Amino acid sequence: MKRFAVVGLVAGVLAFSMIRCFAHCEIPCGIYDDPMRIKMIAEDILTIEKSMKAIKELKNSQDIDYNQLVRWINNKEHHANKIQEVVTQYFMTQRVKPADSKDKKDNKIYQKQLVILHKLLIYSMKCKQTTDLDNINKLRSLLKDFQKAYFGKVIVKEKEEHGHHH
Repeated sequence: MKRFAVVGLVAGVLAFSMIRCFAHCEIPCGIYDDPMRIKMIAEDILTIEKSMKAIKELKNSQDIDYNQLVRWINNKEHHANKIQEVVTQYFMTQRVKPADSKDKKDNKIYQKQLVILHKLLIYSMKCKQTTDLDNINKLRSLLKDFQKAYFGKVIVKEKEEHGHHH
């Protein structure tokens, strides 16, 4: 009988954990932190930039450390994927709401937000494909544009210090 109680307790904890895990996977929990998501994207951009620089440095070294090169490439891809996930699953799926078709001002804002989010997806993809730092600059600019279109102002500025990395 104790075994069933333990199994039941574990199942209950797992079920509660799964609810918590999927809280931002389209369950209307009402727990949103838009500025935090913007900050996460800014940090991912910074990490991609650091990865690109490390890849270029390793690629141009006399004795290439392929293990480290692969790790930095994987890191760059991982953080570009994280941006795409936040843009699609958080902002496009849950936060940016379709405008009333009769309201021209709301429609204009809605379309602007969608266009910027789509461009964020494209430049995140380009960051996976290359080590071109122009893509980083474009992502930063687009993130600022999105903040203005979404909040009416830039609320999160990216860290100036480039020492942080994953």
